[in-house]
Amino acid sequence: MRLEHGNAICYSGYRHGQSPVDQVYPSYDQVHEDLRILSRNWGFLRLYDCSPHAELVLEVIRRERLPFRLMLGLDMAAEMSNPHCPWGAEFSPETLAGNRKRNEEEVERAIQLSRRYEDIVFAVSVGNEASVEWTDHMVPVDRLVAHVRKLKSAIPHPVTFCENYVPWTYKLEPLAAELDFISVHTYPAWEYRTMEDALSYTRQNYLSVADHYPGKPVIITEAGWTTASNGRGIEPWNANEELQRDYYEQLMEWTNAAQILTFVFEAFDEPWKGSPDPLEPEKHWGLFTVERQPKLVMQGMYP
Repeated sequence: MRLEHGNAICYSGYRHGQSPVDQVYPSYDQVHEDLRILSRNWGFLRLYDCSPHAELVLEVIRRERLPFRLMLGLDMAAEMSNPHCPWGAEFSPETLAGNRKRNEEEVERAIQLSRRYEDIVFAVSVGNEASVEWTDHMVPVDRLVAHVRKLKSAIPHPVTFCENYVPWTYKLEPLAAELDFISVHTYPAWEYRTMEDALSYTRQNYLSVADHYPGKPVIITEAGWTTASNGRGIEPWNANEELQRDYYEQLMEWTNAAQILTFVFEAFDEPWKGSPDPLEPEKHWGLFTVERQPKLVMQGMYP
């Protein structure tokens, strides 16, 4: 298969006081505002779950006749403990059993949303970073395969899985065989790279997967640069708006020339993420602030 190329971005609309953890979701008007902003430059959106937020995004796109194609995601909970997770991922048998049931219900929600919005959804991802060594929501590969098979038996859309580049080259081979295309994440800043070799490292990450699966389409579903850091994982001097702009411009130049569909991470800052520290890097990947103001990278397009 060949995927259509275009400008693509990861979208999650949570503002101050909102979060998926607390199940406090953006309103219709807030989502509409976000999508009007994004429609000026992007035609593809990626979502992370099948929550009420995702359903509302689809409703707004349809009702307001907005020109988006959407990758729907599934939010997979841990189906096994992971002692390699730095912040802890040990779960009781009861919790894991409940998570397996919850994941099966998430698959059903994905099927229903994909059918209801078949004209807007262009692909479905069976999960996000659920197999990488450090994840706190590890799902065994055979269970991911089972979820993919259930989706493919019920919907006409291509099915993928979004993951860090590393697991694709060994443990995810059985899953890759089931997928219509592969979705890769690459973050040079998290791996202590500077702007001097950020793009070359991104290309190396991508090609390590693409070369491993000749004939299988490979896209990028997360790549970006944070604009603030408290030193947790990223040195503060290596996180600012100038670096974000430089990386974005290099990334777009390469991926557009190579016709690699690439979802930039991400649209808006999300203050609910990570630790309470306001400089937590997880909170600052947006091309726009949480107040919906353009950062340096977008100020030429959104003066």
